[in-house]
Amino acid sequence: MSAEQIELFDNGEKDFPLPSELEAHGPARIIAMCNQKGGVGKTTTSINLAASLAGYGRKVLIVDFDPQGAASAGLGINANALDRTIYDELLSLKPDPYRIIQHTSVENLDILPANIELSAAEIQLINEVAREQALTRVLTPCLNDYDVVIVDCQPSLGLLTVNALTAAHGVIIPLEAEFFAMRGVALLVEQIQRVQDRLNPKLEIDGVLLTMVDTRTLHAREVIATIEAQFNEKVFDTKISRTVKFPDATIAAEPITSFAPNHPGSLAYKRLARELIARGASA
Repeated sequence: MSAEQIELFDNGEKDFPLPSELEAHGPARIIAMCNQKGGVGKTTTSINLAASLAGYGRKVLIVDFDPQGAASAGLGINANALDRTIYDELLSLKPDPYRIIQHTSVENLDILPANIELSAAEIQLINEVAREQALTRVLTPCLNDYDVVIVDCQPSLGLLTVNALTAAHGVIIPLEAEFFAMRGVALLVEQIQRVQDRLNPKLEIDGVLLTMVDTRTLHAREVIATIEAQFNEKVFDTKISRTVKFPDATIAAEPITSFAPNHPGSLAYKRLARELIARGASA
C-alpha cells in the first residue's frame, strides 16, 4: 500500500483505483469548471485536477477563459507578453488553437492562455452569428490530441460562460463549504438547464466539488450535509480542505502536485482525478 493510499484511508475515506494506462489519446471530454461566485477554487481546481490527470498519463488542455488570466499565471505563462490568446481565436474567422497552445512545465499538460483582452470578447461576440458556439469552433480542431479539456470559467453567467457550457460535455461546480456560497447555486443550475434545453442537450453535471472545507466547524458540517441532501450522488466523495499551500503553489507558478507532492492538498486532487475517472467523467 502506498503512502498516498495510507493517508487517504487514515482520513476515513474510500480510495479509488489507479487509472489504467491509455493505448491512444482523444477525442477529449470537455469539462467546464463553473460557478458565478468568485473565490470558490475554480482556478485552483482547474490547475491541480488537470495536473493530476496529466500525472496519470492523460493528455490535458486547460482553457483559461477568465480575463484575469489566473490559470495562465498559475502555470507560469505570461499571457500579457503573447501575440495571440484565446481572445484572438474566439474572434477569428478560421480559429486555430495550435497558434496559441502553450506547453507547461507539467508533462502532458498544455494551456490556451488568456489575458485582460478577453473581457472585450462578450461585446465583440454580441453581433456574431452563432455567438454561443465560438469556443466550440476554437476547440474542435484539437480535440483528438487530448483526453480531457478543462475550461476555467470566469465568475459570471454571461456569454463567455454560456460558450463554455455550450462546448462542454460536463460541468464541475466547485462550491465553498460556507452558507453564502450556496445561495447562487440554484441560479447556476437553472443556467445549465437552459443551455441543455436550447444549445447543448449532451451537457450534464459531472459533480459538485466541496472546497475550502474545515470539518472541525459545525457550520461546515451543516453546509456539507445540506449540499449532499440537495445534490445526492452528484457530490464528489473527495473534498478539498483549506490550506495555505494552495496560494504558496500559485506564487511558485506550479500545481501543488509538483510544488508539494506529498501534501494532503496534493493527495486530495490526485484522488479527485481518480474519482473522476472512476465515475466515467474522464478517460
